[in-house]
Amino acid sequence: MSPRRWPLLLGLALAAEALALPAALSTALAAAQRPQPGGTDPVLQLERSWQRLDAELRALDRMLPAEQEVIPAAVETTPPLPASLLRANRPAAGALRPEQEIPAAPLALPSAESLRAGRVGALSLEQAVALGFAHNPALQGQRELVAAALAELQAALGSYWPRISAYASGGSGQSSLSTNAPVGNGGLGLGPQFAPNGLATPAGGTTAGAFYVPSGGAAYLNEATNGFSGGLQLDLALLDFARTPRVRAARARLRAARHTYATGLRSLQLQVSEAYYRLQQADQTVRIRDAAVRNDLVILADSLDLKRAGLVPRLDVLRRRAIEANDQELLIQALADRAVARRQLAVVLNLAPDTMAEASDPIRLQPRWPLDLEASLLAAYADNPELEMILATREALARERDATAAALLPRLSLFASAGGSGSNVTQFDISTSNGGCCGTTVIPVNNSSGYDWSIGLAVRWLLFDAGSSAGEARALARRVDAAAQLYAAQRNDIRQRLEQAFFNHEASLARLVSARRGVAASLEAFRDVRLRYQSGLSSELELSSTQEQLIGGLVRRLNATVEVNITYARLLRELLPVPRDPNAALAPQLQWAAPR
Repeated sequence: MSPRRWPLLLGLALAAEALALPAALSTALAAAQRPQPGGTDPVLQLERSWQRLDAELRALDRMLPAEQEVIPAAVETTPPLPASLLRANRPAAGALRPEQEIPAAPLALPSAESLRAGRVGALSLEQAVALGFAHNPALQGQRELVAAALAELQAALGSYWPRISAYASGGSGQSSLSTNAPVGNGGLGLGPQFAPNGLATPAGGTTAGAFYVPSGGAAYLNEATNGFSGGLQLDLALLDFARTPRVRAARARLRAARHTYATGLRSLQLQVSEAYYRLQQADQTVRIRDAAVRNDLVILADSLDLKRAGLVPRLDVLRRRAIEANDQELLIQALADRAVARRQLAVVLNLAPDTMAEASDPIRLQPRWPLDLEASLLAAYADNPELEMILATREALARERDATAAALLPRLSLFASAGGSGSNVTQFDISTSNGGCCGTTVIPVNNSSGYDWSIGLAVRWLLFDAGSSAGEARALARRVDAAAQLYAAQRNDIRQRLEQAFFNHEASLARLVSARRGVAASLEAFRDVRLRYQSGLSSELELSSTQEQLIGGLVRRLNATVEVNITYARLLRELLPVPRDPNAALAPQLQWAAPR
């Protein structure tokens, strides 16, 4: 057997193992390498193994899905990049203008025209943080919640003051009255006023009494009434054991809302910083991948010239074509990652749908974190809005429990009211029959008015509610205990976040030192091996390996640099001093400074 066939068989065996070919193929390769009884020629065995391997590879190739387009030949021109990626990665026309910073309305949706228009504006990290503070919708929502908690406190404080209300009523109505007396009152013996001839006349005759009603007498009339009444009423709780706990609970909820807002400021600055650093990383990655593709094209041109001169085999050209295609694939993905990073930053900043952001700051390395781990942890616990928010919530729950329990105690209140009333009564269409009826006093128009007032004390004491108030108080007591456990969990979470950021920050700084050394060495090695390859003193494999080491070193240095900045931002997030008042001025603080 020719010795030159052994490397080929070894390479095929390793390829079969790496590609995880079917078990039958591995079995066939193993059987081909075992000695056969009867003295069979090993060369023939290897030839048959090669044929079986070739058949398996062809079968594997047929298992892959069919290509939609014809696969270009390895020596064809490099295809252009997708137009959609190029449009999403176009450079900024300039700095982000003030009109581009205005976000869309909260309830608005973008139109197709605005999405197609698209514009890119450059901004610095400090500008990005300031924009996030001004326009981020989550932070705006926190500001509204603080305002709502303040209004609730003001409403609770109003229970110390009397409640004065005005009342008024008025109306018009009409009624008709028809009366009939089947039996009169003349025989009742009630006196001359009720007798048919009980009163004497000046002429010497007699007449019926004023209240006499003959049998069968009837009367009919219509009456229209207009009335109005109004006044003032005062209610004042003199003794209310639930009032003060409710006010204290509202005040604690306001503190909790403000601490939640401060926590949102810290989280938002970290989100903006991470998004900005990731965008910087994506920008630099595109530059590295683009430089790699451009370098591939130069080396490919050298390989073609050397092949035409007969100095390198065709294999070198094909390998360079494969490397260039792979690097172009990485460039395309890097362009997609940068487009996504731009949109992520725009979302955090709540920019208009047709606006994307570009990082104008070059990558600057943040300094080493100035505090050690223990000092950082103690500083993170001190005046931490996350922990203070839990304490304020716990106090609010405790005060609500007191207010609920106070519902079983007596409540004393003062009430007073004063008002006036007036009416107008008109009677019309008056008629009688059969001698009249009923002795009703008829006044055509009658106006009346009056006033009234009252003052007193009221006591309310809930004696029995089937345990509802006691049950609510027990539930709130349990929530107070749960808040204490939540405080412990949040304290541990803060420590874990800070320690993770601290150790990763230290590791990233050390990795950056190593990555810089590696890039310097790889760059010199690549220059040497490229000159040797152009002179025919080095192989294409050495050139490819050295190029891969250089690109990998550049990526590792970039990743380590960005990771230093991100871990610094995470450490800063745990110690960043932030105001609790949404109306206080906000200034981005990108580096740690000890409080004065």
